[in-house]
Amino acid sequence: MPSSPIRKLMPFANDAKARGNRVIHLNIGQPDIDTPEVALAELKADPRTVVEYSPSEGYSSYREGLSEYYKGVGVDVEVEDVIVTTGGSEALVFGFMSCMDPGDEIIIPEPFYANYIGFAQMAGVKIIPVTAVIDNGFKLPHISEFEKLISPRTKAILICNPGNPTGKVYAPESLDILARLVKKHDLFLFSDEVYREFCYDGAIAKSVMQLDGLEENAILIDSVSKRYSMCGARVGALVSKNAKVRATVMKYAMTRLSPPTLGQIASEAALKAPDSYFDEVRSRYVKRRDLLVEGMNAVPGVLCPNPGGAFYAVCRLPIDDSDKFCQWMLESFDLDGDTVMMAPASGFYATPGAGIDEVRIAYVLDLPLLSRAIECIAAALQQYPGRTN
Repeated sequence: MPSSPIRKLMPFANDAKARGNRVIHLNIGQPDIDTPEVALAELKADPRTVVEYSPSEGYSSYREGLSEYYKGVGVDVEVEDVIVTTGGSEALVFGFMSCMDPGDEIIIPEPFYANYIGFAQMAGVKIIPVTAVIDNGFKLPHISEFEKLISPRTKAILICNPGNPTGKVYAPESLDILARLVKKHDLFLFSDEVYREFCYDGAIAKSVMQLDGLEENAILIDSVSKRYSMCGARVGALVSKNAKVRATVMKYAMTRLSPPTLGQIASEAALKAPDSYFDEVRSRYVKRRDLLVEGMNAVPGVLCPNPGGAFYAVCRLPIDDSDKFCQWMLESFDLDGDTVMMAPASGFYATPGAGIDEVRIAYVLDLPLLSRAIECIAAALQQYPGRTN
């Protein structure tokens, strides 16, 4: 089981804080955006005196609310298609274990969310990476690159749209082509869509549930963590029209008893958040993205593609090793008492050596802190002993 590139440097960050430095955390996707007030109010007003188990598939009222939510974004989903999970993480683990046996393979465009590696390890599944490159903005690789990786053990493909860590929003026509490949080889197509609301510049993230003819193949993974800035609620969902898949997922769901009771109460209430909530959040993220991309690309030797969604960017730096650089920033560097924690991008690749000069930055902090972080990174690159040009 690999260590998380997002969290593994925390001991060094804690040491930096103990020395009196301020650590600007750009390593983790923990938004500073307020959770919708309607969700917090519902929790505070809840009259129950016992926090009981919920049904293993989640409360029916919440699942009904989710069905209506999906229909509101153009995804035709019925209540029975939805299973509530303990975060999107559990949805992926249950999905992997339900659709694949140990030794089976899943193809994933890299760089991908680092915890996919851990989820696959838990399920005994082998990740087969197909590499997207920073020079073209992490465009989805050509379909031929996927097809040549398909073997008798291949059972699924997984995408994240909009993407973590790249912020890439895949073109709808690219997903249509991918759907044809999935049908041709009778694979499952997992789609992690937890950042659906956060698309910019007119981009729209097409859902896997909107792809023609994939009723038995498509598995949607969702979560309230980022949508409503409710990471600690630990509530997600697995959505599929494949009854056999759902029945198998339910075996795992019953074994773990139930998803979080209080988290579901808040999540159901959050569905009532007005559209203005997302309008404001998107506006804030666009300003942060623009500041980050412009600021980082102004640093000599840095390449930072413009993300189309989510709230992450992968940057290529003129360094020898991102793990060493990120640790060095916490151990040996500060700019008037400030330093920055980032996630080494090597942990977001399955291919050994890939992403070694890249970092993932989460632009989840407000503009003054983000601006200061860019200053720190620029100054650090001037001093770092492993600079390459």
